[in-house]
Amino acid sequence: MERYKISITPRTFHFKQPAGTSRGTYTTRTSWFVELTAADAPGRLGVGECAPMPDLSCDARPDYGERLRAFCDMFEQQGLIDYDAMAYYPSMLFGLETALLNFQRGSAALFDTAFSRGETGIPINGLVWMGSYEEMLDRMEEKIKQGFRCIKLKIGAIDFDAETALLKRIRERFSPREMQIRLDANCAFPYDQALYKLELLSQYAIHSIEQPIKTRRWGDMAELCRDSPLPIALDEELIGVNDTETKAQMLNIIKPAYIVLKPSLHGGMRGTEEWIRLAGERGIGSWITSALESNVGLNAVAQLTAKMYGDRITMPQGLGTGLLYTDNIDMPIEMRNDSVWFKPQQ
Repeated sequence: MERYKISITPRTFHFKQPAGTSRGTYTTRTSWFVELTAADAPGRLGVGECAPMPDLSCDARPDYGERLRAFCDMFEQQGLIDYDAMAYYPSMLFGLETALLNFQRGSAALFDTAFSRGETGIPINGLVWMGSYEEMLDRMEEKIKQGFRCIKLKIGAIDFDAETALLKRIRERFSPREMQIRLDANCAFPYDQALYKLELLSQYAIHSIEQPIKTRRWGDMAELCRDSPLPIALDEELIGVNDTETKAQMLNIIKPAYIVLKPSLHGGMRGTEEWIRLAGERGIGSWITSALESNVGLNAVAQLTAKMYGDRITMPQGLGTGLLYTDNIDMPIEMRNDSVWFKPQQ
């Protein structure tokens, strides 16, 4: 058995512009980087990013660094990941999975796919953060100029009429065939207003809306999914649901059109793979997004996306967060129009 050693380094990143959601606005983001080495493989290094989201991740806690250190000590002793012990610590699990794959592969190409060979890119949506009407309009126009054919708008923070005015403006310029619109409410709609708002939004040919109401209200969400004129995608609803039986039960009850998966929030790589399998068995669609990681985590998410969905991905994924920070980490990934590409190292 290889004798691994792991060091942990926290690092804070700074957003180029405030990232607004209905939960609040981010200006900085802290990640913990795990660096894995082994005495019998001198010069080889595996790096993974552990990036919990404050007030959202089920493993975001005051003693995060100490808990992560304990799991890394366990890994050093056992030489493998204890998935049962780490089930409720998805961001730590994802970072450790990434570091181990990076170490084993000796490359940022974590899986052998057309994407990791640089043969194809992964289409992504252009993300428009919440802000004032004018700010959101400017950001939307910028994404359109960059060539995006799928726009995701964060809604629920400004006046609802102003948000619908933005949608009206998009649809006056672009047909649904030319531009796909996704919405993310981040639990912002009161349940007693949700169906009414979804009916108003449906006139703009919306692809889907993520998490319109608060989580842990399975009965209410099931009714909304049944009655909504818009397809509903679950996101925050999946956080903290980590055992197979409960995952299946939730999907059986709510019956969403889609689930949106963030490995740092939804069980690491293994948990994400299980969610995709369970959803597929029930005819539920899915896509993968990053969770505001730096380029280290973003690359790992993109590598997993290519592994899970194959070499000809047509549904835009949520991997457009690589340009968020002023002080990001260089990785062999780049944006080309509305796709993210991997640049294999020669």
